[in-house]
Amino acid sequence: MQFLKILLVALVLMVNMLIAQPSWAGKDFTKGADYAEVTQALNQLLTVKNTPEQAGYTPEQFQQRLAQLQSQKNVMETARKRAQCRNETGKTLAVYANKPKKSPTQLYFLGAGTITDDDWDCDGIYLPAGSQVVLGPNAQPQELTEPIAVKFVDGTQSLARTNPATGAIELNVEPAKVFKAGESSWLLPTFSQADIDTQIPTPQLID
Repeated sequence: MQFLKILLVALVLMVNMLIAQPSWAGKDFTKGADYAEVTQALNQLLTVKNTPEQAGYTPEQFQQRLAQLQSQKNVMETARKRAQCRNETGKTLAVYANKPKKSPTQLYFLGAGTITDDDWDCDGIYLPAGSQVVLGPNAQPQELTEPIAVKFVDGTQSLARTNPATGAIELNVEPAKVFKAGESSWLLPTFSQADIDTQIPTPQLID
């Protein structure tokens, strides 16, 4: 009888382990649209690696684009969490996020010093006209004359911070895409930073 109890407990544990296994496993971002798009772009780029000028690239531009796509591909192959945005700007940040299978990509507001919950996908960031921005570790500062949306690939852990010396908003990761009004299905309102600062941070978005 004791043996049967032990056997029953062992069977229950095994069944639980089998059922719970998918929740332990990391997310697989290689099956999403972002991965397919980046892989296609990378393959197309590699077809002109010996003659990059025919595709409109200088050798330096070709290497830069190649490194960008390889980095994005690596992020999706190695990430184990959904994309998150961390706000270290000292002010409210407008972000594009979605909750898989529940809410499409929309504009939300992320308070200073917070990070988006990993139940959500933080797809990108809205940057208003007049902002001083540095779009990636190797980018040059620029002042925006119109609002833009920057998009990150699946699994990206992005951080926006304000440079205390220049006041520019700096991103730790180069965006996969930069959209202006009319170039994407994402809403690009004509908010100023002052408008964004008056918004109440979205409570369900915070980790």
